[in-house]
This record gives sequence, C-alpha cells and structure tokens, in this order.
Amino acid sequence: MAYPPLFLYILLVVFGSYLSTISAAGDGEQSFVVVSTRSFQTQDVCSTSTSTVAPRPNGAAVPLVHRHGPCAKSPSTDKPSSFAETLRRSRVRADYVMSTMQMQDQEEGKVSIPAHLGTFVDSQEYVVTLGLGTPAVEQVLLLDTGSDLSWVQCAPCNSTDCYPQKDPLFDPRKSSTYAPIPCGSDVCKILQSDDHLNNGCSMNGNGTQSQCGYRVEYGGGSKTSGVYSNEALTLAPGVIIKDFHFGCGYKQGGPNDKFDGLLGLGRAPESLPVQTSALYGGSFSHCLPSVSSGTGFLALGAPSNTSGFSFTPMTQFVDSVTDYVVKLTGISVGGKQLRIPGKVFEGGLIVDCGNIISHLPSTPYAKLRSAFRAAMAAYPLIPSDDHDTCYNFTGYSNVTVPKVALTFTGGVTIDLDVPNGLLLDGCLAFTDSGSDGYVGFLGNVQMRTLEMLYDVRGGRLGFRAGAC
Repeated sequence: MAYPPLFLYILLVVFGSYLSTISAAGDGEQSFVVVSTRSFQTQDVCSTSTSTVAPRPNGAAVPLVHRHGPCAKSPSTDKPSSFAETLRRSRVRADYVMSTMQMQDQEEGKVSIPAHLGTFVDSQEYVVTLGLGTPAVEQVLLLDTGSDLSWVQCAPCNSTDCYPQKDPLFDPRKSSTYAPIPCGSDVCKILQSDDHLNNGCSMNGNGTQSQCGYRVEYGGGSKTSGVYSNEALTLAPGVIIKDFHFGCGYKQGGPNDKFDGLLGLGRAPESLPVQTSALYGGSFSHCLPSVSSGTGFLALGAPSNTSGFSFTPMTQFVDSVTDYVVKLTGISVGGKQLRIPGKVFEGGLIVDCGNIISHLPSTPYAKLRSAFRAAMAAYPLIPSDDHDTCYNFTGYSNVTVPKVALTFTGGVTIDLDVPNGLLLDGCLAFTDSGSDGYVGFLGNVQMRTLEMLYDVRGGRLGFRAGAC
C-alpha cells in the first residue's frame, strides 16, 4: 500500500526574548548584543509562542523540547549537569568517536560499538514524543544525529535489567501490530552486516534461533540489548509508519537517565530518515530551542520552498556510515574575522546534536577564546584549571555579548544565537578538539534557534536563522 506524501514537522514554541541590540562602534553592524541575565536561566513556565516551520504540505505535529525544561511532557527530575561535567562528558564522547575510528581495522571483537554512537547517552538534551504500537503508547526519545538504531525499554523488564523511567515501559504484548524480526530475514541480515552493532540471533524457549537480536554498548558504560522488532510508529495523528524497525530493549545498564529510549537520525539503514526515505525522501530538519523553557521542531521531508536556507556541502567519513560532516572555513567575533589558516579546518566538523559543546582544532579554538575573552573583558572570569572560559555574572542585570559567526564551505555564514548559542551556564560552549587539521564537532548549543536541514540526497546541509 502506498503512503501519501506526508511531511512530518514538529511545531512548537519559542522562549520569549529579552534581547536588544547595539551597533559595534565604527562598522555600523550589530556585532554586539545586550542581553538580560534572565535569558541564561530556565523559566518555570513553558513558552507559548509559535516557532516558524518552513511550510510542508499535509504536515502533522509532535513536540521537540529540552528534557530538563517545563515544556517536557515528563520533565527529568535530575538537575542538568554542571558545565564542568558537561564538558567532561562532551570530551569523552568526542574522544571515543575518534579512538574508535582509528580502531576500525583491528581484529573483530576488539571494538564493541561504532564511532558514531558516542559515549554518554544521557549527555543529550533534546527529546521528541512519538507513539509506538497499536494502540499507540507515547515514548519520550532522545534525539541523536550521531546514532542510527532507535530503541526503547520494553516490558517485562525488572529493576536489575532496566533503569527507572518516568513513563510505563513499552509492552509489546499489548500491541496488535508488534512482531519480532525473524533471525534469517533480510532486515536482520542488514543489521548484522553492521559489525559495530554486535548483533546475533536470540534464542526462543526451545533453544532454537528465531529472533533477530541487537546489542549496543556505549563507551561511557551505557548499553542496551534485546530483540530487533517491527512496529507501528505514530509521528502525528493519522501519520503512521507501519513497518518501523527498532530495538525492543530487555536489558539496559550503565549511567542512564529517565528517558524512554533513543531516536536515531544517522545515515545507516536502521535510522528513522533512511527507513522513511520512500515517504519523505530521506531529508529531515530540526530546530533546537534556545533555552530549556522554549520549544522547537523536528521535520521529516524537505520544505516545499528552501529559498530561506543557506546551504553548504555535506559529506561523510569513509569509515563511518552514520556521520554528517561539513567543513568550517572561518570564524568572526564581534564583527571581526579571525585570522586562521584554512588548512587547520581540513578535518571537517561532525554535525552531532547529541553532543552539547562544539569542538574546534587547537588554533581556531585558541583564537576564538582569546577574541571572546577580549570582547568580554568587563566581566570577571572564574578561575579554572581546565582552561575554559566561564564568567561570574552575579550582580549584573544585563551583559554585552559579542556576536560569533561561523563560515562554512561556499561562503555560508551563520550568526550563532546570543547568548544561548554561545554560553552555557555562563561559560563559552566551545572546547579544543586537538591538533589542527583533525575532525571537530558542531554541538547542539551552537545549533540553537537554527533550522538545520539535512538534504542527504542533495549532499548539503541547510541553515535557516531564527526558526524557533
């Protein structure tokens, strides 16, 4: 049965702005922004403004929110990590990605997870709520462009095999459309061909192999295993994917938070965009809200009109089927272009919405940090042994923050949101990725308020400013 050409978009709300702009002296451009220190803080009430989704015919809506904010359907009871802990996890995730890329040629069995799966599942900030099964049961899933296989925790599962979550576990026995994927099926064979997923066939009650099993281990100690399954996925009322393949997890472990599972948006066959490519063409976009009390959107399918986007070429690494990669060519701070040799950007940036902080090679990071500190010299730095840039804004009702712009291949220049695309807990949300010419990461802080359009078939990434 053919599906209608529906395009999924997630229509949500924008946090009220406290911003006003002033012009940089001498250049006539708005290169600095005066912001209220209230804009750094999570509010207690979910914003009710409407985000601007690029038009899609026959659209349907579901939420995309910050999992620690008041807009979350089941807000996390745990407080967000400190900047120091966030930075540590971000570096471990990035380091693990790089180390596993370098280990791909080692003998089988030495690498238990692929580079693109990252490290800390609970380092991600943004969630979507989708319906799984018939009748549909809501599942709150972490959003991750650095993962492919989607999974949820499934019943029956006791407290030693599954971590606590706020919502009831998904129970496949109560769904009329659930079916485990057979061990010898083509779908299972494709999954098993991805050695990094460490899959095999699970045993049924009489000891014969009947079901397709999956097992994913994350570098930080988190892991999930269970049965690779087929189920109905409800994206929005009346918009149902009848044959969605996902991991029904019966054994989880490690440092997990209270989310229900993960939604993989990578490039491999297991991901949601690839599974739905016949319907939506493989394209998707997202807009991450600027602060946790605001809302954004996720969209499957390309907008009918892309004139509002600026596009840069997008590639992937030879040894990574998952990652989306773009190339940075320049950085400006306070309207002034930094002098950075182009060769230091050759490694490219992995676009990773599951990593909070952006990682830049040593030279561009050092120049960005120096220029940012000079522009923020009026405010006291907090002493740090980690060489980060954190400020004490106690006693200030407003602060003046320089705009930071990133330029990508093709001359595409993007102004990052001020302050929430630059500062996290009063700290500059960038870090050093290592030697010049090595790969870096574009984290989700820098993506905030931008609609990011992943046009996979066109081999390009689009940016649309002020979308949420």
